[in-house]
Amino acid sequence: MKVVRSVQQQPEQALLIGVEFSRRQRLGAQLRGLAREDSLAELAELARTAGASVVARLTQTRPRPDPAYFIGQGKVDALRTEVAATGANLLIFNHDLTPTQLRNIEDATDCRTIDRTQLILDIFARHARSHEGQLQVELAQLNYLLPRLTGRGIELSRLGGGIGTRGPGETQLETDRRRIRRRLRKIQQELEAVRRRRAQQRSARQAAALATVALVGYTNTGKSTLFNALTRAEVHVSEQMFATLDPTIRALTLPSGRRVLLADTVGFLRNLPPGLVAAFRATLEEVQEAAMLIHVSDISNPHHQQQDAEVEKVLAELGVADKPRLHVFNKLDLLPKAERHTLRNHNRTAFASALKRIGLEALRRLLEQALPSDRRVRLRLKLSPTQGRELARLHAQGCVIAQEYRDGTILLDAEIPEALVPQFAAYKL
Repeated sequence: MKVVRSVQQQPEQALLIGVEFSRRQRLGAQLRGLAREDSLAELAELARTAGASVVARLTQTRPRPDPAYFIGQGKVDALRTEVAATGANLLIFNHDLTPTQLRNIEDATDCRTIDRTQLILDIFARHARSHEGQLQVELAQLNYLLPRLTGRGIELSRLGGGIGTRGPGETQLETDRRRIRRRLRKIQQELEAVRRRRAQQRSARQAAALATVALVGYTNTGKSTLFNALTRAEVHVSEQMFATLDPTIRALTLPSGRRVLLADTVGFLRNLPPGLVAAFRATLEEVQEAAMLIHVSDISNPHHQQQDAEVEKVLAELGVADKPRLHVFNKLDLLPKAERHTLRNHNRTAFASALKRIGLEALRRLLEQALPSDRRVRLRLKLSPTQGRELARLHAQGCVIAQEYRDGTILLDAEIPEALVPQFAAYKL
């Protein structure tokens, strides 16, 4: 089974629904720190990323969600009127809905309805390019669908799809729970194989004594643009949310000549579906195994502090909240010049524009200062001229102080990273 992408001739006409709870208990916490309008603005950006055209927005304040419709009966009537007036053919709620609520709203409005998690899963399905990415998205989709099959059989079996229907729902998996569970086991086995391959790759990198630095941050803060600017790579860059799903790793040379590996990773989002975080465990292990993190923020976004708080929550969930970190405020070029000139790098905070290549050299210097020390060890070594690989590694990752040829061998005085010493122990004099 593969993640299926359906092609839309025309963008779907989406009507967004946001609810704020006056009694800010468990559900109300979803909107804490962000005003209702800002929350809907983010939902609109997600909808546009999924290929929809937003035609209207509807909001409501309630003490608690209605068990049958999530919104009140009066607002359901208003929603039905708004659908008729705008021609909307898709309702997107900025909350997770129960299967009963979804079915009741669709019956009352005669309009297809999805919730926020379905929207996010759809975007991931659109952007999953590698086999690994597709597996991870499908795992999250199936885990989301399995407990929701009851009462949704007609909707989930529709062909032709649309936003929120890409993937396993189009193959009638909802009629056979056992088949879904078999598929889940198969995906988990394949992802375990991916994890083992990644672990082997990390071991090889660690043997080369190269530290890994991982870029993390909210979605669409410019992580991939910064990655390309620092490493001269050509990772796909887009203004759409979640343009990067698969981690990419490239070498980065710091001002002293020290080489590290820089990893570009998937962006975070407030209230990111837990199943999605679990599904992308193999990818997010690059963050967990990194020697240091670079937290990238969009300083031009007026709500970047709230976004940073959401990133902190995900990092805590991954168990890396205490990992050494450098905070980079990106998109400096979008600030007014007067405000821009008041900002200065300090300690572990840097200001930059990856797009305009502003502040990159200062960022490299700050990164080198912040990285855990790479202690060097001086050795005298004896190698054969045929050991070209070892000689190349000495020159690439160490510093050859003196070198002479004697009796068909090469004698060297070199300084190398401490982690490389075991690999050259057999050649020590």
